[in-house]
Amino acid sequence: MNTDISKLYLQLGFEHILPLGLDHILFIISLFLLNPKLKPVLLQATVFTLSHSISLGFAAAGLIKVSSSIIEPLIALSIVYVAIENIFVQKVKPTRLILIFLFGLMHGLGFAGVLSSLGMPEGEFFTALLCFNLGVEGGQITVILIAWLLLGTWMSRQSWYHSYAVIPLSAIIALSALYWTIERIFFLS
Repeated sequence: MNTDISKLYLQLGFEHILPLGLDHILFIISLFLLNPKLKPVLLQATVFTLSHSISLGFAAAGLIKVSSSIIEPLIALSIVYVAIENIFVQKVKPTRLILIFLFGLMHGLGFAGVLSSLGMPEGEFFTALLCFNLGVEGGQITVILIAWLLLGTWMSRQSWYHSYAVIPLSAIIALSALYWTIERIFFLS
């Protein structure tokens, strides 16, 4: 295993979330908001990582190819969906993990666009892919821990948390992602 490749792709994966991946940051925050306890949100993030790792691996290997003009709006719509769900639902349902898995497959195809623009090092495909995914997971966990420190440790215990934190933050996230959806369909194609 080439340590230079490992470090580079670990860093690239992390940077794809922090600071470059605002859409992915908002997706993770949306997952966090409804149940801001570490164990459930880390489980959701892990399911998301596993699923995007699968589709990213297939896409990076050239076994799946989906146009970014299709995937990018779908990624934005997945963020809209989770944010709107937060507004109308009071707690995480078990079916959310299935949905997160499916959304992760889409997001993985989006990550594949990043990897294809970087290129995969010859003879180090699996190392680069694994390290990129670990970097993405590290970025997601960092976002979760920051959100937990800012909101989860004290605010989520308040009776007004859903009304005054989850609903307005989810509305802002949904509107942002709706804007991205429109932008990605009509202006970035």
